Amino acid sequence: MSNDNDSGSKFLYFLSGISVGALIGVLFAPKSGRETREYLASKAEESRDVLSRKSAEYRDQATEYLERGKGVINAQKDHLAAAIEAGKSAYRAESKATGARE
Repeated sequence: MSNDNDSGSKFLYFLSGISVGALIGVLFAPKSGRETREYLASKAEESRDVLSRKSAEYRDQATEYLERGKGVINAQKDHLAAAIEAGKSAYRAESKATGARE
């Protein structure tokens, strides 16, 4: 029960800190409200552009890795098929040789 009370008081301190910080930020802002809004809007647009560019970059990279992985899997599948066929051929040859001796 004491732990819940400690968490509640920490949360209130956190909210109080945010409120005080916001108030100080508004009081000491070097620009007018309109200029600040324009600045924030331009920064948000820049962030959106960077995020869009990075997501396209990561998507292309993921596609490249996927294609590489498919190539590796297909190569391994071909190797496995060749090994199975070689094993079957060896078994048939051994079966014929054993059958001929009997």
